[in-house]
Amino acid sequence: MAELLRRTLVQAALGLGAGAGAGAANAQTVTLPFGNGERPLVSYPQKRPLIRLTTRPPQLETPFAVYDEGVLTPNDAFFVRYHLAGAPPTDLDPDTFRLLVQGLVDNQLALSLKELKAMPAVEIVAVNQCSGNGRGFFEPRVGGGQAGNGLMGNARWRGVPLKGVLEKAGVKAGAVQVRFDGMDGPVLPETPDFAKALDLAHALDGEVMLAWGMNGADLPILNGYPLRLVVPGYYGTYWVKHVNEITVLDKPLDNFWMSTAYRVPDNDCACVTPGTAPAKTRPIGRFKVRSFITNLADGAKVAAGRQTLLRGMAFDGGSGIAEVAVSADGGASWTPARLGPDLGRYAFRPWSAQVRLTAGRHALKVKATSHAGETQPAEQPWNPSGYLRNLIETVTVEAA
Repeated sequence: MAELLRRTLVQAALGLGAGAGAGAANAQTVTLPFGNGERPLVSYPQKRPLIRLTTRPPQLETPFAVYDEGVLTPNDAFFVRYHLAGAPPTDLDPDTFRLLVQGLVDNQLALSLKELKAMPAVEIVAVNQCSGNGRGFFEPRVGGGQAGNGLMGNARWRGVPLKGVLEKAGVKAGAVQVRFDGMDGPVLPETPDFAKALDLAHALDGEVMLAWGMNGADLPILNGYPLRLVVPGYYGTYWVKHVNEITVLDKPLDNFWMSTAYRVPDNDCACVTPGTAPAKTRPIGRFKVRSFITNLADGAKVAAGRQTLLRGMAFDGGSGIAEVAVSADGGASWTPARLGPDLGRYAFRPWSAQVRLTAGRHALKVKATSHAGETQPAEQPWNPSGYLRNLIETVTVEAA
């Protein structure tokens, strides 16, 4: 078992899945709808063909049509995002894996997977979304990975609440944050190792999870096997994969990934005038409300004079979706959509609507409003990192 896993991990790290390595030159391609948008579709171990953004480390985007398959994103289609060229790790063995809990605790722990799974388990359906999801659409263009809207996914996660593990260790007085480290590391010593932190109150909220399960199966290797952090409602930068060290800190973590990277302008709109730098920044946090049409793509042909089904999903950072509305006239008027099953306030919420279109081209739009009263803007506020995209999305179709 361990040797088979080791070989699979090496294959994943070297990009030798079908179409991911030497065969990539013959791979099918897709073109995302922005400049220099051509990307190969490649297969890695445990994954169907996904859109490759980079090879080392592997960054794989979910083809958008996948989101119309169902409210849960299949494991083999779930996006992949790493920061370090040494990812994923190739030296883990599930039988010898240990989660070290250290720092400002009464009892230092080294927990095996068996011990973790013996603790009371919980499940939560939650969206994981990369901070740069949709960055490729920003105008003016910004630096970083030029992704479409496929760096997100909704899954049923199973694991143990982080709160239970920290209580088992015993958090000492004076603790302020909890640091999380994964098994993937940098290739060069000058590269800062990837580590993130949560404030202690957040870490103890009972919702943050150490997950080993995803949609009823083990985590895929490229999504953090054997253990990952799940931080419902927060961008994926906090969802540390292959997590094997937890350190309780007596002061805020001051590293590249907290103090420099993954920060947004510290103002109400988290935005600045294009081309300028913010005077002050803060760490990125919760999702903004978003919604999408999933069953029709730009350029789709539909029947004029007949009812056309629109289908999609919406989500936000944890208050839940209160309503979704659609427009068939470019936003001049809006009609309420019908909400589908509610799998929880952190999950995709499906919706559907019917529209009757006259002959010609139509700009179909969708916008969601959360229970917190947040809705989507008609224009996207700009920030230098291309984060927090959540404007009203448009799909143009032709009725004939």
